Amino acid sequence: MAVEYLCKVCRGHLKVKTSIVLAAAKTNSPTRGLIFLNPEIGNYTTTTHPSFQIKVGEEYIYTCPICHSQLNSAKYNHLVRIIMIDDDGKEYNIYFSGIAGEKCTYKIRGNKIEEKTGSDLKNYNKYFEVPEEDRKYL
Repeated sequence: MAVEYLCKVCRGHLKVKTSIVLAAAKTNSPTRGLIFLNPEIGNYTTTTHPSFQIKVGEEYIYTCPICHSQLNSAKYNHLVRIIMIDDDGKEYNIYFSGIAGEKCTYKIRGNKIEEKTGSDLKNYNKYFEVPEEDRKYL
């Protein structure tokens, strides 16, 4: 079984061939399009149509191209959450920054960070390095 990526709401498959496919829209703007993400954790390569240019530093709202549910986390500001199922069938929450150009990805199973990568982790470690009983105050 290959690694799969799913919508956190409908659990529809988001990976097509070699990319994760999401819909993206700039906040407070009608500008929208599809974005293809590299599924390798730590590889921040993206592809879009030439008419839909992602602007570094801008925050985007990501939605599932199947059910159109918003994938941006309601719990953690500026992070997007999708589900990953690995070769062994284990399920993980994958969080990545919704701000274009930021390099930050967390792979979490239960309450344990299995992997984290990216030069902008310092912006988001506060969400995951706080004891569980104190997270309600974030």
